[in-house]
Amino acid sequence: MTLSINHNLMAANAARNLSSQYAALATSTQRLSSGLRINSSADDAAGLAIRELMRADIAGINQGIRNANDAISMIQTADGALQVIDEKLIRMKELAEQAATGTYTSDQRVIIDSEYQAMASEITRIANATDFNGIYLLNGNLSSSTHSGAGLNATGKLKVHFGAGNNSAEDYYYVQIGTCTASALGFGGGSMTEAQYVAQNNLRFNSSRTLAADLALSHGVPSFLYTDFDQTQSENTYGDGSIYYSFAKDNSGNQWVWWADNSGNYLGSENLSQRGGSSISTQELAQKALDTVKTAIVSKDKIRANLGALQNRLENTVSNLQIQAENLQAAESQISDTDVATEMTSFVRNQILTQSAVAMLSQANSLPRMALQLIQG
Repeated sequence: MTLSINHNLMAANAARNLSSQYAALATSTQRLSSGLRINSSADDAAGLAIRELMRADIAGINQGIRNANDAISMIQTADGALQVIDEKLIRMKELAEQAATGTYTSDQRVIIDSEYQAMASEITRIANATDFNGIYLLNGNLSSSTHSGAGLNATGKLKVHFGAGNNSAEDYYYVQIGTCTASALGFGGGSMTEAQYVAQNNLRFNSSRTLAADLALSHGVPSFLYTDFDQTQSENTYGDGSIYYSFAKDNSGNQWVWWADNSGNYLGSENLSQRGGSSISTQELAQKALDTVKTAIVSKDKIRANLGALQNRLENTVSNLQIQAENLQAAESQISDTDVATEMTSFVRNQILTQSAVAMLSQANSLPRMALQLIQG
């Protein structure tokens, strides 16, 4: 390499090395100060894309955990109200038992019945007033087996969404709560309607099934169970695959339900218009009310058991989501975060090289002076 004035190649080389080392030092400083290995797409374009997808999933899962916990709180609200209803039903059972014995007079039974009616009214009040964030839980709003998410307010069973996607097998399931008003439990007006019976027993409409009454008739059921019905009345059939229920009114306006098995064998019937439970003002009514209260307690217990199972399922879901979020966070950290020990080693190396480059550039810039000394002699 010749000694020249116009071109200081050693200074240019030192300047290039200084620029390179200074850029590396800046990168190390950025990574150590931010804690991130990837601060821009230039650092790792593929890694950045994977990290952002993981961050989106983590955020969605964490919100899903909050959604599931909100649903648990909602279920606990409903279960707490049902616990109070349980206390009312137990008291009604006690009052019906008291009024059913013959050692009380009619006037005394009327007094007992006044408390019985108050308990029934309180059950309806609790069912109509129990809500979570404006969603009424026990008045029948969530009892439908269908769900409609159209409009501002969804109707029917409530969808709890907790997954990062929209897969029905993985990301959400439904909460369905039966109606718990007094009439739905069998204490309304001395009779029960078809809708109340369906709600109380959680029956599902089966439009494709031949009427259970027709099947029962074809298997030798006495004709009065069928021919006494007004054929102009609409008849609906409900079933769960093993037992089928049919409803119709007779010529006197009485609402009947009868049921048959899957083969059409007659299993039983009941005149819902004469169902007991609405009053215990007489000994006979009180005796009928004992069975009604027992049925109501069973219906209420089924709802509570279903809520308990849902709560356990949601708690397991929360645990699983927490594990998923933790593992995704660990994976995202491996891609995105700075290895401080390794990066600190690089920082010290780059710092020394930068300092060396500065010193050598200073020396290289003084080399042309040697040519001047030769010229001056």
